[in-house]
Amino acid sequence: MTNALTTAAAGFGTGLSLIVAIGAQNALVLRQGVRREAVLAVVVICALSDAVLIALGVAGVGAVVVAWPSALTVVSLLGGVFLIAYGVLAARRAFRPSALHPQGAPSGAKRGAVLACLAMTWLNPHVYLDTVFLLGSVAADRGPLRWTFGLGAILASVCWFAALGFGARLLSGVLARPSSWRVLDGLVAAMMIGLGTRLALNA
Repeated sequence: MTNALTTAAAGFGTGLSLIVAIGAQNALVLRQGVRREAVLAVVVICALSDAVLIALGVAGVGAVVVAWPSALTVVSLLGGVFLIAYGVLAARRAFRPSALHPQGAPSGAKRGAVLACLAMTWLNPHVYLDTVFLLGSVAADRGPLRWTFGLGAILASVCWFAALGFGARLLSGVLARPSSWRVLDGLVAAMMIGLGTRLALNA
């Protein structure tokens, strides 16, 4: 039970670290939350899409590892390098934070918001790298507990998008300040570099 909870917590932390960075998807969710337009639809699309992609990543990498055990070493090395690079980019953002101003963005109808959310989720290559490849590879490193790790990452996605969408109106003033994103990106950098180093060394 303790190992399962620890693994789920690790999945939650890893998933959250990949989600919180400034991006088109988060900007859209925040914008819709501030304007209170199609918030539920956007949050559900983002959370369900992440759940599907994370599950595909965990299942796909797990199947490859069963068929070809050496794949775990290759995936761990690639995943470790990717995580470290991601962490370095987050560190750069922390030193050069940028403000996010959702108030100035154009607003569309519910259908337009839904279509934009689908496009930013499924047509963004970084989403596949983060969920299918990256989270899938880290989950595979957990062996029999990889699905527990994946469930933790899915829970992080649900919590983040719900908090961002429904809490945006209250947090919009804070999130518009570069200093807030400096703290977030700093935390992301520390976790990603640490996790990437561990993954590479254990390959």
